[in-house]
Amino acid sequence: MSVARILSQKGRDVVTIPPHFSLSDVVALLAQKGIGAVVVSDSSRSVLGIVSERDVMRALAAKGADVLGEPVSRHMTANVAVVGQGASVPEVMDMMTVGRFRHVPVVEDGKLVGLVSIGDVVKWRVDDIEGEKRALQDYIATA
Repeated sequence: MSVARILSQKGRDVVTIPPHFSLSDVVALLAQKGIGAVVVSDSSRSVLGIVSERDVMRALAAKGADVLGEPVSRHMTANVAVVGQGASVPEVMDMMTVGRFRHVPVVEDGKLVGLVSIGDVVKWRVDDIEGEKRALQDYIATA
């Protein structure tokens, strides 16, 4: 299965925030949307960075509550690993495991077109295993 197929099932909507917004704005957006990360993007949908709950916690631990007034650009991960829609799910899973991150922006022609989370990848893997199980059960039942 490819990333494009995941996006066709879950949708292509991605919550983004401009780099000049505050870390407090990120916290509010994460809470309002019930998500774990937000892509930092400009009006052209270019990926400038990503900010996760972990990034917020690290900033708070290092600098205290005053950090919430600082711009997102100071606390985002700027070197964001991205994938194209043609990437395979096992490839993305491996990338997330090695890089120890939970969200991967999907980019085509330099523009953000979706986001894949570890939850999306795990769901695909569980569905894949369940499909194999059913196929084996059917094979055994007909043998």
